Amino acid sequence: MRPPGAGRVGLAGSPLPLATALAGVAVEVAEAAGLVLRGGAGRARQSVETKSSETDMVTDVDRASEALVARLLAARRPDDGLLGEEGASRPSSSGITWIVDPLDGTTNYLYGLHPSGVSVAAATADGVLAGAVHDPWRAETFWAAAGAGAWVGTTPLRRRPGPLLASALVGTGFAYDAHRRAAQAAALRTVLPAVRDIRRAGAAAVDLCWVAAGRLDGFYEAGLQPWDHAAALLVVREAGGRADELPGRDGCLPTVVAAAPGLFDPLVSLLERAGAREVPAVSPRRPRQPRGPAQDRPS
Repeated sequence: MRPPGAGRVGLAGSPLPLATALAGVAVEVAEAAGLVLRGGAGRARQSVETKSSETDMVTDVDRASEALVARLLAARRPDDGLLGEEGASRPSSSGITWIVDPLDGTTNYLYGLHPSGVSVAAATADGVLAGAVHDPWRAETFWAAAGAGAWVGTTPLRRRPGPLLASALVGTGFAYDAHRRAAQAAALRTVLPAVRDIRRAGAAAVDLCWVAAGRLDGFYEAGLQPWDHAAALLVVREAGGRADELPGRDGCLPTVVAAAPGLFDPLVSLLERAGAREVPAVSPRRPRQPRGPAQDRPS
């Protein structure tokens, strides 16, 4: 699927608005990477490693997807920079950098659960110009161009004002670090009774696009990285929703919040009361265990 009127864009520019042309590249690349995800399904558990914690996993499929994205972007936009979750990096001489999550929802992917997908965004120092989030399992691509709107496939997205907080279906996610998850769970005890219900689908970029599509009324999560939300926040905003990354309290992790326009402020107020913006950026060190007599003896 290619956005209407969005063909390849060269370094000399395009008669089309730049953001729309970049959106065409984002869609093309994300959907190509989605084929890698589909092809690797069922084999990913054979190549699992961990990153920041024992529950933060990466597979050969993550790396293969990112490598394909890097090759395609280098061919189509050789002067642009690249920032990929799995380490792909290239400096920009054009002022545009592509921010890529090659497999959003790795844990879901490993367990054969959905959703998972690919997120690709083009950004400048002033913000994100274009982005696409592709869910290969539903054959859906959410995409947006700054100032030009948001779509799923060829269907325009437009958010309604939203329900009252008590009737809102709200999505969230949890960190890999156990100490941070505990803080998020504590906040959830206040959030859950105040809304219709909570959903935890396991793929932040897709969750955010579901807000744009009206499948969720709101979403929040602390500690997301740029590749988790760069494309999806643009989709929400261009669909008429509200979205922001709120700074954490007292050095805590920032929290991404997205919602229908009439729900955003009440949801932020609820998160404030719940302490959802107080998820620690640094986990406390585990105390050293005392050494017993046998451990004290030289070997």
